[in-house]
Amino acid sequence: MLADSDTRWKWGASTARRLAPGAVIDGLLLRGRATPTPRQLAEVGVTVDVLREVTTREFLRAATRPGGYDMIVLACVGGAVQAMLHGLRRATAGTEEGAPAHRPVVVTGYVGVVYEKLTDGLLLRHGADLVLANSAHDTDRFRAVYEGVGASADGVLECTLPFLTDTRPAPGAPVATVTPRAGDGRATPTPRGRDEAVTPQDGDEAVTPQAGDDSLTPQAGDGRDTFTVVFAVQPSVPASREDRAYLLRRAVAHALRHPEREVLIKLRSKPGEHTTHIEELPYQKLVRKLPGGDGTGGGLPANCRLVYGNMGALLDRVRRTGGLLVTVSSTAALESLHRHVPTAVLTDLGVREGLGNHYFTGSGCLASWDELDDGLLPEADPRWALRQGVRGGDGYAAARERVAALAARSARTGLPPLTPYYTARTAPGYLPGILRRYGLGPDGTPVGPAAGSGSADDEEPGAVGAAGRGLLRRLVREAARGAYRHGVQRVAPLIRKAGEL
Repeated sequence: MLADSDTRWKWGASTARRLAPGAVIDGLLLRGRATPTPRQLAEVGVTVDVLREVTTREFLRAATRPGGYDMIVLACVGGAVQAMLHGLRRATAGTEEGAPAHRPVVVTGYVGVVYEKLTDGLLLRHGADLVLANSAHDTDRFRAVYEGVGASADGVLECTLPFLTDTRPAPGAPVATVTPRAGDGRATPTPRGRDEAVTPQDGDEAVTPQAGDDSLTPQAGDGRDTFTVVFAVQPSVPASREDRAYLLRRAVAHALRHPEREVLIKLRSKPGEHTTHIEELPYQKLVRKLPGGDGTGGGLPANCRLVYGNMGALLDRVRRTGGLLVTVSSTAALESLHRHVPTAVLTDLGVREGLGNHYFTGSGCLASWDELDDGLLPEADPRWALRQGVRGGDGYAAARERVAALAARSARTGLPPLTPYYTARTAPGYLPGILRRYGLGPDGTPVGPAAGSGSADDEEPGAVGAAGRGLLRRLVREAARGAYRHGVQRVAPLIRKAGEL
């Protein structure tokens, strides 16, 4: 399984488990901007048998080695999927001297709600043996796009989101409360799980959890059964400071209006960590602008907290307490609906394609903070939920059968070459740039240092200084990532603010 961000890791590893129960799963992280940290992987709560970070060259080498993988799940952004498809096609094409190399079954799909760039994203994924759709609704849309451009839609297969089938969090999945410190702008995670403390990063301090401390498990008689509202925030939706500050103020106002409830603002990442979408304005920083934000409480009332942690664990708590999930358009809404938890998709900023909440029209979940303040608990339309793959059966039986048949064919006679829609003939002004971005030449052959020479393993055996050069490249990469994060989260907002003066 190859992934390039925390959410895609969750989808990819879960999909691999659903398609091949009991199989050994190698988790490969594609080195890049959004490569998740160990803390982010632990929070996702999905484990694999082997974990390592790879370059494009290293992935292609591992994917095509003799006796290698039977199946590969590409859990990456569309451009990365397209590049790996062309790289695999070239690597398994064979030569005049020998037969084609072993080609595993290739599977790809989407992490969650598909509300933008549908055609672009789908065509970048075309060519895989299976393109998994998360619902009957998505299946129809995917096939219509492929057939509309004259491409084969045979690989589109209806499934469900893989993590909707198991509502139990992985043992030890960390959940932490964030307490902003006075004056220094940092946040100290206070772990609430019994098994694992949050790894300290960027100067933060991790506090070892005390025995029996488990804020996610309501227990009779100790106040832990408090009605819980989880506000699932998103890194880039909404995008503006004004809109994000507004949503934060409304969550705080809800907590003040309902002191009998506990409002948990579920954060996606810590400042400095990257996700699928870039977060320029973290709520950890916005909370300091609230009245009283310079104090140890961060300007939040006693019944309102910022939290990290496993979303499944939080939703299980919400379900036990009869609570509510609130979001703009996060995939967490689908997880919540799967658990039959009241789910509110906010309309305060409008119902717009740019926000992604238009996806939920007809769901019965659209609501405003005013309505929630008045006690509304939205109920999902059962027909909509079934159509969107949120409710229903397993959803993976047909996909498992297809994968098994293709794997058997691969072992017997081999699989035909991958045939992506985009080629040098159909997209000569688009495809080469995508391939170049991932260190591949126009024909899919790895080229240059970006293709994977960042590993000492790429050096010739016995080369002098190979390990040193590999270490130096890793240090340079980490420095570049840090500079990029600093530019996105600190410099860019200042420039934007200055431009508004």
